[in-house]
Amino acid sequence: MDKGSIAGIILAIGGILTGMMIEGGSIAQLTQPTAAIIVLGGTIGAVMLQFPLETFLAACRQAARVFISKSTDGEALLAQLVGFAHKARKNGIVSLDSDLDSISDPFLKQALMMAIDGTEPSEVRKIMQLELDNKSELEENIPKVFESAGGFSPTVGIIGAVLGLIQVMQHLANIDEVGRGIAVAFVATIYGVGFANLICLPAAGKLKIRHREEQLIKEMMLEGVTSIIEGMNPRMVETKLRTFLGEHKTATSAAKADVAEAAAEASQASA
Repeated sequence: MDKGSIAGIILAIGGILTGMMIEGGSIAQLTQPTAAIIVLGGTIGAVMLQFPLETFLAACRQAARVFISKSTDGEALLAQLVGFAHKARKNGIVSLDSDLDSISDPFLKQALMMAIDGTEPSEVRKIMQLELDNKSELEENIPKVFESAGGFSPTVGIIGAVLGLIQVMQHLANIDEVGRGIAVAFVATIYGVGFANLICLPAAGKLKIRHREEQLIKEMMLEGVTSIIEGMNPRMVETKLRTFLGEHKTATSAAKADVAEAAAEASQASA
């Protein structure tokens, strides 16, 4: 479980609700099923219109990754690749055939099989990089789904507010209906802005981080295998691959910057 994501969503929602209750409000005031239906239904419908159904469903399946981290242990992978380099240097690269069954990652296993079969380093790099690029193109669309939802939901919330005001104007003689319409109007706006800035945009940023981390690990695997084929000294292999582990922090900072930029754009759009 990603403790940061869980703590973040609890702190964000809890802080808003606590501040409201301190000022004399109550959670019941924000419980408006009509507003929720308008915002969620309108936002989901708009996103499904923008993206292919396969991409939308893939984004729904990937949503759990915001709170569940299944990242690869970079140090363990580094040690494994360096071990392969030592064994290949001592006994030849064909000796790594006995280690294939112990490799769980399909990408690394495929690259190593090509190396054992005698494929040239340039061809291994070309083929595996092509596979990596094709998968990356699909993965990059997943955060875009959440970014689009973050852009649509404030506007849909405004639509809900307008609908609520229309109901107010039609029932001016009935004070109960007037109050209900105004409540739906304001709550729909809160739902739209909150859904965008507390859920959708942060989720998009976290998925970008996850995707970049996985991409770096795959690039590390590919570089390790090609270095083994080229007969590079295991110490040089370790030094070379360790640079990929240092890029995790850079990827995280870049993704956070993208989130801040997307949040600013959404705020301007809602204004």
